Amino acid sequence: MRPSTVADGPTPLDGVDTVLADLDGVVYRGSVAIDHAVESLTAAAETRRVGYITNNASRTAATVAAQLSGYGLHVTADDVVTSPQAAVRLLVDAVPAGSTVLVVGGDGLTSVLEAEGFRVTRSADDEPAAVVQGFSPEVGWSDLAEASFALAADIPWIATNTDWTIPQERGTAPGNGTLVSAVHTAVGRLPVTAGKPETPIFTAAVERFGATTAMFIGDRLDTDILGARRAGLVSVLVLTGIDGAKQVLAAEKGSRPDFIVGDLRELSQPYPEIVEHDEDDVHVVTVRQARVAVRGGVVRVLAAGGDPVDLLRAGAHAVWGTGRAIYGLDIDPALHPGE
Repeated sequence: MRPSTVADGPTPLDGVDTVLADLDGVVYRGSVAIDHAVESLTAAAETRRVGYITNNASRTAATVAAQLSGYGLHVTADDVVTSPQAAVRLLVDAVPAGSTVLVVGGDGLTSVLEAEGFRVTRSADDEPAAVVQGFSPEVGWSDLAEASFALAADIPWIATNTDWTIPQERGTAPGNGTLVSAVHTAVGRLPVTAGKPETPIFTAAVERFGATTAMFIGDRLDTDILGARRAGLVSVLVLTGIDGAKQVLAAEKGSRPDFIVGDLRELSQPYPEIVEHDEDDVHVVTVRQARVAVRGGVVRVLAAGGDPVDLLRAGAHAVWGTGRAIYGLDIDPALHPGE
């Protein structure tokens, strides 16, 4: 194989005026800040607008801002866009002002609805005009049953998000998607969704921060990256949360990130160039010292390189180009943070 000249390109931050970051798996996991996240986002905020987006509907924007401030970030409630805030934008268009709304969820949801002038109820007997469902650790069977009873009237149903999982310090736990699925099974229809991967939450953030060219950083392909791409944002997958190498290699076209980084320090570092060349019937993909070969739809490692993320970048580029099975691609287990 002939050697290839590999250069590093611009940083992921180049050309971006607004950085939007997910929280769980990006800034923190459970209650613990992720290594290098705080200092990297603080540095980005020196030259760009930085905002935070969360699908977690259990807490208010002020509560989230207080947690982020506790890590050393300079954040106010206005810097945080929540899925309940996106949900209320949908609700305003769906039912008359001041309507009674049945809520499945916690203070992060009820406070937003009440601030907008809606009357919150927990009972289907109050004949609500709509149901809004969000995550809260306290949600139980009776809450899901009341939502099901209310939805028998064919009223609007809005979910803050449908994340199947939520990362916690002790591991990965069921998310709001599992609770929405329980109601869906009972009522036989699906809600309108405000949070990722749908676009309302991204639209709300772009409008609030006046973004021209926005970047979104997430740890999940099926919500963060898919949603960012749907909204036309630059997408960055950071390998500190749910998804790792296995999910990246298997990613569908609509959920493939523009950038893959091991941690947030790489936002301000030159991103390695992907170099390709053909040798007879072999296609070679090189990222710095990492090299993979594609032949007949099979991807094999030629050189792992010094940085395991470079091998993942090269392997992903090769696999996405073949659309076929993978053999011989040995990825560092450290790149599987969700397992």
